[in-house]
Amino acid sequence: MNPSTSLPDAKIAPEADSSVLQIWGGHPLRGHVKISGAKNSALVIMAGALLCPGDCRIRNVPLLADVERMGQVLSALGVQLTRQGDILDINASEIKTSKAPYELVTQLRASFFAIGAILARLGVAQMPLPGGCAIGARPVDLHVRGLQAMGAEVQIEHGICNAYVPGSSRRLKGAKIYLDIASVGATENLMMAATLAEGETIIENAAREPEVVDLANFCNAMGAKIKGAGTSRIIIEGVPKLHSVDYSIIPDRIEAGTFLLAAAITRSELILSPVAPEHLIPVIAKLRDIGVTIIEDKPEHLHILPAETLKATDIETQYHPGFPTDMQAPFMALLTLAEGDSVINESVFENRLRHASELNRLGADIRVKGNAAFVRGVPKLSGAPVLGTDLRASAALVIAGLAAEGQTTIQGLQHLDRGYDRLDMKLQQLGAKILRVGETSADAEIAPSISSLSS
Repeated sequence: MNPSTSLPDAKIAPEADSSVLQIWGGHPLRGHVKISGAKNSALVIMAGALLCPGDCRIRNVPLLADVERMGQVLSALGVQLTRQGDILDINASEIKTSKAPYELVTQLRASFFAIGAILARLGVAQMPLPGGCAIGARPVDLHVRGLQAMGAEVQIEHGICNAYVPGSSRRLKGAKIYLDIASVGATENLMMAATLAEGETIIENAAREPEVVDLANFCNAMGAKIKGAGTSRIIIEGVPKLHSVDYSIIPDRIEAGTFLLAAAITRSELILSPVAPEHLIPVIAKLRDIGVTIIEDKPEHLHILPAETLKATDIETQYHPGFPTDMQAPFMALLTLAEGDSVINESVFENRLRHASELNRLGADIRVKGNAAFVRGVPKLSGAPVLGTDLRASAALVIAGLAAEGQTTIQGLQHLDRGYDRLDMKLQQLGAKILRVGETSADAEIAPSISSLSS
């Protein structure tokens, strides 16, 4: 492996704030779009590679700002990374420090998930607390209590989570852990820690998301013994050591859902692949409820056909397998043009309806009360300047802009670039009139030809 310690530049610089997306709405989409690897799988699997003292090859890795940040965190720990296309090679044979850098961890919440893997490998870890989040509080107490149950001594001082395993073996011990909330991050962090622990660990009320299953499959491919991933009870039998692996990440269900909604709001016909339809059951069900036709005509393919009219529906976000909170904002954009009144209840995060006011700037009729949004369908949207306040809110504004009359200008692209692999370029390939203005030099470096999108 080439001992490079950097990944290709992604749009992570603060000056990305100065760039905007200009969208001229009313143009139908057409063709085939390739769905990238899952963001939330890529980040945690990169952390999981710390468990292996050899080479890990990870395929289908999306080109995202968050992936770049996670790569920087791993590099700071002494891990070697090289990337070619969507293939990422990681060698964590030498972890030179147990302390992750504050300035990087505070930019990426998912980097805190590496504490379990570092602790399992080294017996000691120092991880800055990840800080706040625009969509609500996501405390780390579940992570800490789980590690303590496995025998770790954990102290939080001056914003740093200091953890170590007492005793000469420096190995965590298997434990029975109950999570008060089915937290994805805590489930993944504790599952990674348990892979190298002595004895059996049982995680009750575990998160059931597909990305949790993907991480378990990745660890098992390295020789871990994990059973029950995808259910609320995960059993991990610790092993002394893991080995090298060549592993491909699942398709991103949220990106796939976003393109389905983009097709629905523009009354377009699209084909998406690769996708895992079983990961999109609640999204597909709601789209069919409002009148959209979706066909699974080939393995790993979805074919969406336009609807003459869109009907209102009600949505309540839930932990998987319920309706995903990450699809709430994009779906709200679609419902602004549905006939009738829709109600959206956000039950996962307490501050995830800020996009409603921006959609109203485009002519939507949305009222927010607490964690509920009341959406009254309107005949049309009109382009306007808007601001993306978080990742999925930014995607919602893109979807709305595709259908709005005239020009929509979206600021806050640093959020969008965190979680969508060249979304604007993929939409261009499908016929959307969309242009990124004010690109930084980093933008140009990560914008290669994507002719593969039409293949």
